[in-house]
Amino acid sequence: MSHYVILRFARHAVIAALFVTAAALGIASGVLFAYADDLPQVSALDDYAPSTITRVYAATGEVIGEFAIQRRVIVRYDDIGQRLREAIISAEDAGFNSHVGLSMSRILITLVRDALERRMAGASTLTQQLARNLFPEDIGFQKSWERKVKEAIVALQVEKRYTKREILTFYCNQIHFGHGTHGVEAAARLYFDKSAKDLSLEEAALIAGIIQSPARQSPYVDKNAAMRRRNYVLERMAEEGYITRQQAAAAKKQPIVVHGQPQPPQTIAPFFVEEIRKHLEERFGAKPLYESGLSVRSSLDVTLQRAANRAVDRGLRQLDKRRGYRRSAVKNILATGQTLDRFRHERWSRSMSEGDIVPAVVTAVSPAAAQVQAGAYRGELRRDGFTWTRRTAATDLFTTGDLIEIAITKIEAGSRTIGVTLEQTPVVEGALLAIDNRSGQIKAMVGGFSFERSKFNRAVQASRQVGSGFKPFVYTAAIDRGFTPVSTLSDTPVSFPAGEGQPPYTPQNYDGKFEGPVTLRHALEESRNVPAVRMMDQLGPPQVVAYARRFGLTGPLQPYLSLALGATEETLLEMTSAYSVFPNQGIRMTPYAILKVSDRDGNVLEENRPEAHDAIRADTAFVMTNLLRGVVQRGTGARASSLDWPLGGKTGTTDDFSDAWFTGFDPDISVGVWVGHDERKPLGPAETGAAAALPIWMEFMQAYIGTKDRAHPPQFEPPSNIVFLAVDRSTGSGLSGEGAAGGISEAFISGTEPR
Repeated sequence: MSHYVILRFARHAVIAALFVTAAALGIASGVLFAYADDLPQVSALDDYAPSTITRVYAATGEVIGEFAIQRRVIVRYDDIGQRLREAIISAEDAGFNSHVGLSMSRILITLVRDALERRMAGASTLTQQLARNLFPEDIGFQKSWERKVKEAIVALQVEKRYTKREILTFYCNQIHFGHGTHGVEAAARLYFDKSAKDLSLEEAALIAGIIQSPARQSPYVDKNAAMRRRNYVLERMAEEGYITRQQAAAAKKQPIVVHGQPQPPQTIAPFFVEEIRKHLEERFGAKPLYESGLSVRSSLDVTLQRAANRAVDRGLRQLDKRRGYRRSAVKNILATGQTLDRFRHERWSRSMSEGDIVPAVVTAVSPAAAQVQAGAYRGELRRDGFTWTRRTAATDLFTTGDLIEIAITKIEAGSRTIGVTLEQTPVVEGALLAIDNRSGQIKAMVGGFSFERSKFNRAVQASRQVGSGFKPFVYTAAIDRGFTPVSTLSDTPVSFPAGEGQPPYTPQNYDGKFEGPVTLRHALEESRNVPAVRMMDQLGPPQVVAYARRFGLTGPLQPYLSLALGATEETLLEMTSAYSVFPNQGIRMTPYAILKVSDRDGNVLEENRPEAHDAIRADTAFVMTNLLRGVVQRGTGARASSLDWPLGGKTGTTDDFSDAWFTGFDPDISVGVWVGHDERKPLGPAETGAAAALPIWMEFMQAYIGTKDRAHPPQFEPPSNIVFLAVDRSTGSGLSGEGAAGGISEAFISGTEPR
């Protein structure tokens, strides 16, 4: 071909190309004009405020709960590590820093490929991806040419209005990284439990690689796919000159080691956090709660909450074991057609620690022992590991394939062998609540054995009969009316008319006996029923009801004599708050859990402070405190005296043993425990407040006391008009000194002491 022909062909080719380009630009202009009015205003990004996480913090700053539709933490450009920025650009849009929002070369290549393969592939720049993610409702969700055009228009507008630095920051905060997580900061925490600015090269490459397909390339979903994509990103970074080939090769050799978890960690206080969630949604609405990134400072004490969780779990398990092993509730996996090997790879195949309670499957049984498998661990359940079942042979209890619960007592070093004991999930429920006396702040809350089993919060939602826990309110009214701890009450048989056509009301003591004349102190310490009813009759039921209302009780306080024995229903929150009046010098503080709520900009939306109510006189409160200390030192709560700490409290038990209580305090904190079934049925013979609730209270208080200075315990400070006299604790008669046999130092309001 001659030189002239070649030049002529080239000239025609250029003219044709210019014509095609002009035509394409004309078409593009027409398309842009057609769609421009239907698209969002990108100026809205000036106030960029995407959905973020609402976080609930403990009093000391630990995160104890999160609420979010999209798990996101907003960060600035400088908070995104350089390697992570480079990795994202290399993987998603190498020409990001030079194009104007669209890559014409990528568009043309994609058009040809789509025409040849008859499909629609992606050719989006990083800016186009951002446009699609920011305005999905305006641009559309389905793959179509219309969506592509709208996406391009918005991308051009974004590039015109914002700098590359701002666009990359928007992108890094907006994009999805799997498992409900959005933005690089939340992704870095999810996968590596670190900040986005602290990621290593290989970690940054893995995060960038996930963007293409979070559902498939998350290391929690497919570690091999994540590895392949990470290595591809490293190769691209080397090709773009961000790292050397040697750095890429070294990073490719690194294994993927994730330190986060695909789901948010479970809160240590689920019932407490749920109460806060309900309050926030009622006060501010669902959208601010789940999308606006509120910051909630609560009153919870993390150390005390952990102690409460442990105490309730152990206490309910111990009570449940007294009822025996429920063989009928055990499932057998072989009976359902499953295999034993499956359970070596189930979700509980994890690293385990001593003290863990985990599911296990019985793999073999002999009269002497049962072999069990818990994930990759093997153990032997011998007779001394299930003595509470009252059976003598393992074959009486277990069958191969039984799915049971075990507690790990020991892990043999360097092996998968464990020591185990038998456990079972309790059917009984319980609740614990701790309140700071001087402020009313709730420091710990457990609303049941398991939040997963039931979200019903028995600490604040369940109204239950309080039993003898009501007696201190009766005796408070008596002290205010001139009675003293040494006043003589009658513990003798008595009947009261109950109305026309009704049999007389004849109260009985728990032990079925009568002790004759007793002091008020003795009647309260030993929880004698008859003296309490007689006192109620003498004071008048309406008078006692009025006093109970001053303590904050809102239940159905009917003015009948049976009210003296707890014939009313109250919540654990109300009872614990009421008891806090005694050590707090007669002042009742309104209980509250939220200290402050702020928006994402730090503006305070809600702030709570202590709210005080005068309930009873300070001198009356101190006398009652001193009486309730006797319950712990010598009475129905005497087991708690082993804690060797200034404590007071009272047991509570209903007639049929369906509700068991212990509510008590020290000078700083009040703690209530309730145990029972959701359906009103007996816990079991002799399951009193002292047997069922007090052990839980004691375990919690032991942990609480462990946080204090034992050498200098707090003291119950008496008002100036309190007089102390040495008396015989049984008769109330005066003694020459407290050291005499049976002598105690009794507190009297000045002028009421015996002469």
